[in-house]
Amino acid sequence: MMKKIDDLTAQHSTMTTPLPQTGLSEALRRRRKSLAKKFPRPVVIWSGQAPSRNFPANVYPFRANSHFLYFAGRPLPQAAIHLDQGKMTLFWDEPTPEDALWHGPGPSITDISQAIGADVAYPLTQLTGHLDDVVCLPTQRSILQTLTDSVPNDRDGQALARAIVQLRLSHDHEGLQHIQAAAEVSVMAHRAGMAATPTASTEAEVRAAMEQVIMAHQMTCAYNSIVTVHGEVLHNEQYHHALHPQALLLADVGAEAPGGWASDITRTWPVSGKFSPAQRDVYEVVLAAHDDAIAQARPGVEYKDLHLLASKTLATGLVDLGILKGHPDDLVERDIHALFFPHGVGHLLGLDVHDMEDLGDLAGYAPGRTRSNRFGLSFLRLDRPLQPNMVVTIEPGFYQVPGILEPARASGQYDDAINWDRLAQFQTVRGIRIEDDVQITAEGCHVLTGALPTAPDDVEALVLAGTG
Repeated sequence: MMKKIDDLTAQHSTMTTPLPQTGLSEALRRRRKSLAKKFPRPVVIWSGQAPSRNFPANVYPFRANSHFLYFAGRPLPQAAIHLDQGKMTLFWDEPTPEDALWHGPGPSITDISQAIGADVAYPLTQLTGHLDDVVCLPTQRSILQTLTDSVPNDRDGQALARAIVQLRLSHDHEGLQHIQAAAEVSVMAHRAGMAATPTASTEAEVRAAMEQVIMAHQMTCAYNSIVTVHGEVLHNEQYHHALHPQALLLADVGAEAPGGWASDITRTWPVSGKFSPAQRDVYEVVLAAHDDAIAQARPGVEYKDLHLLASKTLATGLVDLGILKGHPDDLVERDIHALFFPHGVGHLLGLDVHDMEDLGDLAGYAPGRTRSNRFGLSFLRLDRPLQPNMVVTIEPGFYQVPGILEPARASGQYDDAINWDRLAQFQTVRGIRIEDDVQITAEGCHVLTGALPTAPDDVEALVLAGTG
C-alpha cells in the first residue's frame, strides 16, 4: 500500500491559484457540520490528480473534485479529507525540493491546514490508518482502493451522495459570491467577443478574445468554449470556420472562479452586426421563451414546468411565423417543438457547470423521479421543485439539425404540423441559444448574468461597437 501512494505522490504536479481566504475556513466548517447532521458516519473524499497527456511530466491542468472543493475549499492535488462529526483531517504531502525546483516554493501543510480550517493534518501515506468504517462516494471507491489497498465501506455510499446533494442544491453566501464573480467575468468576455467579431475572420479569433478576458481575471473556462457559426451542433467545439456576414455566431462561454464555482452564458449574434429579418424573427421567439421561463422561476415551481412553458412559448412563436401548424399545446404534447429544441431548458449550476452530474441524475431528479422516454423530455437535466439559493440556467434554443429534420421530413409523419416550404425561408438560422444564470430567491429570482443584454437591438449595438 505504502509504495502505491509513494509512486503517486512522486508524479509531477502543479498547484492551482488559491482561493481568497477571508472567512473561508468558517464557511467550510459550517458545511462540514451540516454534513454531519445529515450523515453522521465518517467520510473520506479524494481530490484527484492531474492526468498525464502523454508522459508523466506533461499533464493536463489540474481541476480538483468538486465535492472535495466544497468541504476543503482548496484545489489540492493528490489529497484526501476525512470528515467525522464536523471535524476534518487533511491528508496531503507537502511540495518536495524537486517540486520547488520546477514550480517554486509551495505552502506547508501547516499553512494549508490553517487556511482551510482543518483540525489536524497528516502526510497522505497515513490515510490507510484512518479508513476503518468510513464511507466514500460510489464514484471514488475504486480510486481509494487503488491508492491504499483498503476498501472503504460502500454500504452507505448512495446515502452519502444523497446527503451531499441536499447540501449542495442550495448555495451558501460564499458560494453565491463566487458564482456571481464568475458570472461578471463571463459577461465581460461575451462583450469582448461581440466587439471582436467585426474584425475577426474566423471563430477562433472571437473565442480567443473571450478567453483572454477570462484568463486576465485569473479564472479558467468552466467548460470547453463553444464559439461557432454552426449553432445547430449543440456542443460544437470546432472553431476554425470562417465568419461571413450572413451568419449567426453562437457563443457558449463561461468562466470558472479559482475555487471551482462556475458560470454559463450563451448569446447568439449576427456577424454583420445586423440580424436579417428571418434571423430576428426566430431570435425573438427564442427570447420570448427565455423571458417567460425566467419570469416564472421562484421557490416551489417545478423546473420541468419551466421547460414546458418555454416549449409552449417556442411552439406559439413558430406557429405565428408559419413554420408550425396547429395548436401550441397539441404540438408540445406531440413533441413537435423538440424537433427544433431537443434539449432541456437548463440545469443546476454550482461547483460544476452541470452541477453534481458526476452522481448521475441523483441531484437533477427529485427522489422517486426518473427520466421520461419522451423525445421532448428525455434530455431534461433537472426535474425537481426550485428552492431558495438554488442556481439554475435558463437556455431555450432553436436549431435546424439535419440529422433530426431530414429524417423527419422524409418520414412524412410531421407534414400536418410543419410547413416545410416556410421553414426553408429560415435556412440562415442554423442555431440560436440564449442562456442566463438564475439564482432562486426567497420570493422570485435574480438573473446573475443580467448585465449582458439579450434584446436584439442591444446585441446589435454591442457588435457594431467593434466597428469603431
